[in-house]
Amino acid sequence: MTSEFPRTLKVLWGLEGRSTRGPQPALSLDRIVAAAIEIADRDGLAALSMARLAERLGSAPMSLYRHVANKDELLVFMQDAAPGEPPALPPGWRASLETWARALQAVYFRHPWVLQVSAGRPPLEPGQLIWFECGLSVFAGTPLTQRERYQALMATLYFVRGQAHVNTVLLGDTPDAVVGYGELLSGLVTRERFPALAELISSGEFGREEEDVTFDVGLARLLDGIDLLMSTKR
Repeated sequence: MTSEFPRTLKVLWGLEGRSTRGPQPALSLDRIVAAAIEIADRDGLAALSMARLAERLGSAPMSLYRHVANKDELLVFMQDAAPGEPPALPPGWRASLETWARALQAVYFRHPWVLQVSAGRPPLEPGQLIWFECGLSVFAGTPLTQRERYQALMATLYFVRGQAHVNTVLLGDTPDAVVGYGELLSGLVTRERFPALAELISSGEFGREEEDVTFDVGLARLLDGIDLLMSTKR
């Protein structure tokens, strides 16, 4: 079975040794991945190339290929390393899940390129799965079934990821881009075509809250829903 795994997973799970070919012991896989993350964090994923990475490391491009076969492999290693260790969790499932969600949000804000990278499959890298393990652990001792725990965690993950995507990818991490949005829409939206949206705009609530407050409110409502589910089982 392990023979079917791609080389990246074999390396990350310790099923295959990391390449040590070549005369440059200072150029390690960890150093390559760290430099690639720095470039992607600072300049975006589009700015990352094997040639630029080699220049950043002061090495010949061919030296990189002793450790990574191509950019696709590099991106897998980057996704594994970028999140770092999950947070220490406080007592209580609600405080723990909130801590987990905010820490995950911080990962996406530090590394927005993570939201743009997809391997076309659920995560298999240990650096990502350790976060999933941490999230699931918050429900230990609760009355939720295993299926309900999975659903609750995935709902939280989707909420955090979606909010981060809007603010880092769609808005370019510039929440000010939505300033005056409600006023602009008020000149376009009519009650005949968009009655619910028009009512919201006229109330003055549309776009009034700051981004972090909106996240707080959304997360609180999500946690309230999980709490309500638990209350039906007590």
